[in-house]
Amino acid sequence: MTSVATLQPDPAPILACTISRDVQNFEMLIDDMENALGESWGDLSFDDALLFLGQPEASTLEFVAIAVDAEDEADLTRISDIIRTAKARSIKVVLIADQLSPIALHQLLRLGADDFVPYPLPDGALNEAIERLRKPEPVRIAAQVVTEPPAETEAVATPKFKAKGDREGVVLPVHGLAGGTGSSTFAVNLAWELATISKTDAPRVCLLDLDFQYGSAATYLDLPRKEIVFEVLSDTANIDSDTFLQSMLTFNERLHVFTAPADMLPLDILGPEDIGRVIDMAAANFDYVIIDMPKTIVAWTESVLTRAHVYFALLELDLRSAQNVLRLIRALKAEALPHEKLRYVLNRAPKFTDLSGKSRVKRMAESLDIAIEVQLPDGSAQVTQANDHGLPLSETAAKNPLRKEIQKLAKSLHDLNKGVETGKA
Repeated sequence: MTSVATLQPDPAPILACTISRDVQNFEMLIDDMENALGESWGDLSFDDALLFLGQPEASTLEFVAIAVDAEDEADLTRISDIIRTAKARSIKVVLIADQLSPIALHQLLRLGADDFVPYPLPDGALNEAIERLRKPEPVRIAAQVVTEPPAETEAVATPKFKAKGDREGVVLPVHGLAGGTGSSTFAVNLAWELATISKTDAPRVCLLDLDFQYGSAATYLDLPRKEIVFEVLSDTANIDSDTFLQSMLTFNERLHVFTAPADMLPLDILGPEDIGRVIDMAAANFDYVIIDMPKTIVAWTESVLTRAHVYFALLELDLRSAQNVLRLIRALKAEALPHEKLRYVLNRAPKFTDLSGKSRVKRMAESLDIAIEVQLPDGSAQVTQANDHGLPLSETAAKNPLRKEIQKLAKSLHDLNKGVETGKA
C-alpha cells in the first residue's frame, strides 16, 4: 500500500532570494522571478538577509537578487555586508538598481556583484542575467603553463593592425563646461558613430579617456581597465606606438579605446609634453581621435587645444554653464590660446515646438557672444540605461532623438573631412 507521505512531494528547494527594503517597491522583479523560478525563490529584508545567509539552508541558493533604490544609499554599509557574505558562501549576486547614483552603483559592483540589471527591468533582462550566472566559469590554467594568450582573446581585446604612423588623424576633444552636461556620453557615442559610419570603408577611430579620476568611457562601453594604461602614462617618453596600441581595448572590433586608469590618479601626473606625445601617437595611427576631457582646466589642456581641429564644449541652458563659458573664454584669451577652435554644443536643448526655450537659447548665445552650433535633444532615461548596459545608443535605442542628432553630426564631420582630403589630393 502506498504511504500517504509519498503522495506529498517535498517542497522545491529555494534556488534564489530577492533582498530589498521592501520588495513591493519592485513589482516587476516579483513577476520576473516567478516566471523564471516558479516557487523556487524567496524574499528577504535587509534585516533578515545576513542571518539567513549564515544558516545551512542558504547552501541551496544559486544567487540572490539585491534590489536597491535611491532611498537605500544611506544604508550602503549594510548592503555591502550582504554582498560580501553572499560572495563568501559562493552565492552569485545580481544587483537590481533603480535610480541609484553612479558612485553608489560603482561601489556595490566593485564589492563583487556578478551582474547588474537596471529597474524598471527591460524585457527578458532578468532571464538573461540568470543564464549568464548559470554558465560554467572557464577553466583557468596556471600562468606558467600558458606560453602565449589565446589568439581569439587577443584579437578581441586589442587592435589588430600594426602601428605604421601613416595617418593624420582629426583630433576632436570633448569638454563638459559643467557637471552633468553629458560630455562623456557625447564623446563615446560620437566615436562609435564615426567608427561605424560605413560598412565597407569605415575610418579608424580611437577614443582617449583623459579624465584620470572619474573617466567613464570604460563603463559606458563595458570594457575592463588595463594595468598597462598606468604604465604608459607613467613613461610616455619611452613608449612607442606599438606599446600604445597594446594598451588599448577594442569595442565590437570597430572602436579602439584608451581607458582611464583603474585607480584614481592626479590630473597633473602628466605634463603638456606627455599628453602631446600620446595625442601625436594616436593621430599618427587613426583617422579620428576623440578625447574625453576632464572638466578641470589643467596644465596640459593647452597641448590638447593646440592639436585639436575642433574642440567641442558642452553646456546646458542654465546660469552655471553661461558663467563657465565666460570664465573659459577669458582664461583662453589671457593666455593667447586659440579660443576660436571651441564649438559650443547645447545638450538637453528645447524641443522644436518650445518657442520660449528657443528664445532663451538665442538670448544666451547673444549675451555670451558665441554661436551654439549644435543642439542635442534630451535622450531621457534611454541614455542612462544604455550607459549602464555598457552599449552605445545605436545598439540599444537606435531611434532615440539624441542618437540621431549625434549620428547626423558624425556624418557631417566625416563628409567635411573627406572633402578636405579630396582637396589636398
